[in-house]
Amino acid sequence: MSSIAPAILIVDDEPKNRKLLELLLRPEGYLTLAAASGTEALAMVAQHAPDLVLLDVMMPGMDGYQVASALKADPATSNIPIIMLTALADRDARMAALTSGAEDFLTKPVDRAELWLRVRNMLRLKALGDLLQHNNLLLEEEVRLRTFELQHFRSAMDVTAEAIFLIRRDDLHVVEVNVTACTMLGYAREELLHMDAVVMGVLAGVQLEREVDALIAGDFSSEMRESEVRRKDGSMLQVEVHRHAYRTGKDWTIVAVMRDITERKEAEKRLRYLAHFDAITGLPNRVLFHETLKSTLYQAMDTDWRVALMFIDLDHFKNVNDSLGHWIGDELLRQFGNRLVDCVRIRDTVGRLGGDEFGLILVAPEGQNGAAIVARKIQETLREPFDLHGHAVTLSASIGITAYPDDATDAETLLKYADTAMYRAKQAGRDTFRFFTAQMNSDMLARMELESALAKAVSNREFVLFYQPKVLAESGQIVGLEALLRWDRPGYGLVPPQEFIHVLEETGLIISVGTWVIASACEQIGAWLRSGVGPLQVAVNVSARQFIEGDLGEDVLKALDDNQVPPGLLELELTESSLMADTERTVACLTGLKLLGVSISIDDFGTGYSSLAYLRIFPIDKLKIDISFIRDISDNPDDATIALAIIRLAHSLKMDVIAEGVETAAQLAYLQRHFCDQVQGYYFSQPLPVPELEQLMLDKRIASSRSR
Repeated sequence: MSSIAPAILIVDDEPKNRKLLELLLRPEGYLTLAAASGTEALAMVAQHAPDLVLLDVMMPGMDGYQVASALKADPATSNIPIIMLTALADRDARMAALTSGAEDFLTKPVDRAELWLRVRNMLRLKALGDLLQHNNLLLEEEVRLRTFELQHFRSAMDVTAEAIFLIRRDDLHVVEVNVTACTMLGYAREELLHMDAVVMGVLAGVQLEREVDALIAGDFSSEMRESEVRRKDGSMLQVEVHRHAYRTGKDWTIVAVMRDITERKEAEKRLRYLAHFDAITGLPNRVLFHETLKSTLYQAMDTDWRVALMFIDLDHFKNVNDSLGHWIGDELLRQFGNRLVDCVRIRDTVGRLGGDEFGLILVAPEGQNGAAIVARKIQETLREPFDLHGHAVTLSASIGITAYPDDATDAETLLKYADTAMYRAKQAGRDTFRFFTAQMNSDMLARMELESALAKAVSNREFVLFYQPKVLAESGQIVGLEALLRWDRPGYGLVPPQEFIHVLEETGLIISVGTWVIASACEQIGAWLRSGVGPLQVAVNVSARQFIEGDLGEDVLKALDDNQVPPGLLELELTESSLMADTERTVACLTGLKLLGVSISIDDFGTGYSSLAYLRIFPIDKLKIDISFIRDISDNPDDATIALAIIRLAHSLKMDVIAEGVETAAQLAYLQRHFCDQVQGYYFSQPLPVPELEQLMLDKRIASSRSR
């Protein structure tokens, strides 16, 4: 093939049209010439024949039809392909263009992609036509030269990556092919020559005459069609075919350019698979599971089927990912998916809905009993440890079950109910299953309302702090306070902490609320410090999520600095579980705060790990005996023994000990006898808002002054 850029002559009386076409063709590397009239165009062609003419139809003087007729009438220029440019889109205009000798046409305004495609194909066809015409001339003169030129033509076609077929219009037989076509279909060149193009599948056989005539008329010349062709071994090959009709003398040759699209189709197939199936387990994903559920319910309406929907969530699956790695977690999901499939019948559907959550659609004529049997089977299959590349892992699952038509008749509601029931199974302690009930729905709506109200409470600053005094057990003197969170909910009044603290924890709102509590407590300490109340140590409860997801150290430092509060006046109360959430990070954080002077105490001691190890590791100042041991301390010897052991343990480790929940004189007397350092509880005072607390402290000071 020539390395010289093809020359294209643009003929149009409008300068802007010529300029536009030049700009459109320039990126493709073509050499462009321009003529403003038909007369000028003929003169330029006579001087130097271009490879292609883009010819406007409507021009003053000699129009495009006349120019085309003149070029085709001259043997020296008759082989130059012409593409007519016209704003007319009717069939008569196209036929007039073809009658005048044009090979193709474009409708104005010209589309860039279509222009490139038509020009490229026309230049390719011209090259092929030139070679064919040259071979015909050589055949008339000398058979040997014809053979040589034919081989040259074949070499030109053979360099392309697409299969090329030249098909005779008269009998639709193949008259020439390239090497790519032979390789693609598995035939030798001699076998393909003269084969029927319809039998091969290169041309369609339905209404063939009409389609070929339309192709010649230019109706389908640039259309890509997907098809299947039969290879020599009988296999079918998916291809994309572009066809064009080319005049050769008095007859027409159909050129079919064929591309193998097997890889593209396989990629599309994989994409469709990924859109509907989970990549890890191979099970239907959430999208396909939802579609299957809707389809199953549709059939159930006509057949009176009963359908059970189950949501299954692996308990503590995150621990596997965190400790063994995500690739081990993926293997666990694969194995669990296989076990689930073994638990159901072939007509049932198993899907992975995301994360460690799976779903089952059970056609259940037995109703709840059938679903319960499957749930127990799932629990039983989980008893067998999973072998995860040498790691034996045993897990349980929480299962929520809802039923059609008993609970709901549409897919969306059933999915919501199954999720609600599964959540209730987790609340019940995990490793169990729960059927959906109407009460669950009410609870769920109430929970959603509460979560929304709490989110607004954070934004609207609806929280307040109450303070409960800590007193010396021996004298009753107030030596500190515990800051306790209250929610002043609009329209409801003060909401008890047991009704909302756990929701703050579960939603993560506790992090921002915890930051606010520390800041507010330090602000109050500073206010008292600069008033007549004086210095008072205030204890603040710290959530485990503040350690894991927040920045406790930064929160404390900022609050102390903003309010100019001595660090020793702030005490952080932590539960045993929060200490153990991230030991290394917690030790570093608390050690830094302890060096600063902040006091650290363990709340609810005796109800968590109660390990001497962490008492040695963490910089702890105080132990706080849980109220559960104080409540019956004067009546229950076991509780009394535990409380005494905690007091002695704290003192042996040079820690102070505080008893919370003291409500009776008998409880106080026992604690005094055994040298408990501090106590707090309703016996002395309930948690109070700041004004009442300040009045209480003032009254105690007055009483103390009078007693002296």
